[in-house]
This record gives sequence, C-alpha cells and structure tokens, in this order.
Amino acid sequence: MTTKTDRPTRREALLGDRPGSYAIAKHIRMTPMKVRRVADLVRGLDVKDALTLLKFAPQAASEPVYKAVASAAANAEQTEALRSDQLYVSQIFVDEGVTMRRIRPRAKGSASRILKRASHITVVVEPRTEKGA
Repeated sequence: MTTKTDRPTRREALLGDRPGSYAIAKHIRMTPMKVRRVADLVRGLDVKDALTLLKFAPQAASEPVYKAVASAAANAEQTEALRSDQLYVSQIFVDEGVTMRRIRPRAKGSASRILKRASHITVVVEPRTEKGA
C-alpha cells in the first residue's frame, strides 16, 4: 500500500514551494499533436496576452487551451490570492489521453482500425519574479 510520503503531490511536483497555481483539462477529444501546436504559442506569455492570443487563434484546439489557462489564473486568484495581471504561463504541456478504437469496414469482409485520440492539458501559472531583486 502506498502512502503520501512515497510520491509527491501534484502541486509539489509542478510548483514545489513557489507561489502559483495549475489547472488540468482531461479527456479533451483532440489529438495531442494538434493541441501541442497551440500550447507552444502561449508558453512563457503573460496570462492576459495568452488569453487574447487564444481567443483569436483560428485553430479549434485554442478553445480548450483557453479554458485551461483561464482556469489556472482563476485558481491562482482564489487559492493563492495572486493578481492575474502579474501571472505568466510558466509551464504548459499536453499528454496523451485515452484512445478510443473504432472499426471501419473494408473490402472483402476485412476491417481497419480508426484511433480517436484524446489529450490531457496541464497549465501552470506563476507570478513574474523581479530580476533586479
């Protein structure tokens, strides 16, 4: 049986003792490759700039990424009492979720497999640190 001391919590693994917050969007029905293209656009941006960019991005994957970034910013405001205009997207990564397997009928009674992939999006926001201090 595992105990809490065996493995760090998700917050400790993502942030350690730094201030900030995170959000995870699971089982998003888009392929991870398509979502990673959008996630790479907002990595390192301020939250306000990232949300503006995602709002007008033409890709369909920008909507779930927008929701995950907005949720992480709201979590930071509620739990850590941080201001959203001081936050930036420090980490964003897309993991592969479950894959639904479907069958497409083919010639002569055979079948081919269709893989319907899903994604898990993890967003970590932190306040900017002063470099002079």
